[in-house]
Amino acid sequence: MSYSRIPRRPDVTTLELVGGAEALAIELHSYDDQWPDIYLDHRRRITDALAGSDVEIEHIGSTAVPGLAAKPIIDIVVAVDDITAEEDYLDGLLAAGYELRVREPRHRLVRTPARDVHVHLYERHDPAIDEYLLLRDHLRSDANDRALYESTKRSLLSERWDDMNDYADAKTDVILAIKARARAAREQ
Repeated sequence: MSYSRIPRRPDVTTLELVGGAEALAIELHSYDDQWPDIYLDHRRRITDALAGSDVEIEHIGSTAVPGLAAKPIIDIVVAVDDITAEEDYLDGLLAAGYELRVREPRHRLVRTPARDVHVHLYERHDPAIDEYLLLRDHLRSDANDRALYESTKRSLLSERWDDMNDYADAKTDVILAIKARARAAREQ
């Protein structure tokens, strides 16, 4: 699917990282059966904050994969009608207690002050959403790739990361390989 939606107004053209780079200690935790409940609590919080808006909300990332060790951060993706119309979603999310962390082309990220929930906002039909769901669904069903992904994350923990984005970038090759297998499996 190609991304052809034209925003109603120009989007931002650069990355704005509110608060700058953040050094952090990354720890993997064994899968926690409470993660789906935390997601559901935040799903309700987001739905209430965006009452009247037509949004799609999904639990993504490692905490959405039963049995997979993860950083204890619940990742959520929200599809909105127009990412450039921040007044339709950002004010409500900020009023609900989330803080703006990232504003970049086609993507916004808000998070809890405790940094334990990240809400990624994209425009409806953005291919990034499909990519998140492809990886999540494949890891849920393929034990070998789930183990590979976890071992990759564990090996990266031996390094120091000045920013979570650098850690995420270091996993890119493995994620791309897993998604290629997921696409191939989907076509069978």
